[in-house]
Amino acid sequence: MKKLIVFDVNETLLDLQALDPHFERVFGNASVRTSWFATVLRNSLVATITGKYDDFGKIAGASLDMTAQQNNVDLSDKDRAAILGSIRTLPAHADVAPGLEKLKSAGFRLFTLTNSPPHVVEAQLQNAKLSGYFEKSFSVDSIRLFKPAAEVYQMTARELGVSVDQIRLVAAHDWDVTGALNAGCAAAFITRPGKVLNPLLPKPDIVGSDLVEVAEKIEMVDV
Repeated sequence: MKKLIVFDVNETLLDLQALDPHFERVFGNASVRTSWFATVLRNSLVATITGKYDDFGKIAGASLDMTAQQNNVDLSDKDRAAILGSIRTLPAHADVAPGLEKLKSAGFRLFTLTNSPPHVVEAQLQNAKLSGYFEKSFSVDSIRLFKPAAEVYQMTARELGVSVDQIRLVAAHDWDVTGALNAGCAAAFITRPGKVLNPLLPKPDIVGSDLVEVAEKIEMVDV
């Protein structure tokens, strides 16, 4: 049986580098975008561990405020809105559409699983012209826990009416891959620039430099 393929969205499918001009203009350094997004992910983990949930958009905004404070930048409302609003219009990585097309043509069913609220991921996929590839998008909002909590992946399997071992997560984040494996899913890791696997944790059976390579390997394994 072919596994159901579930994709992370931000950084895996969509290119956050499109935000760099905003960070260059506001902070004087495009690399601040990386530290901001790391803060977003850290704060989402803290929210899950402490049980103090806010949606991902609110956490992204709070993390941007923290990043401004850390860099001694007076963040205007206009600049704040420009950065956060641009998250909905991120472009897809160049390899994404060919990779998705390859999997779709091979008969795989495709879904997304994201920390973002439903209305945000809907806008993201539509603006990136990816909506047509996916049957459904799942959001952590429904259980108010962020990835990589095991409950998130288990919820997805439950909604799809399958056991967790019938799902393969594809992500460019080692913590997401680890969460999926811990929950009993299969996983595949895309080595986007700067993304590496944690050597102390279990490794997925599929690793590739882009989605086309990952799709080719999935076709050979998930039959």
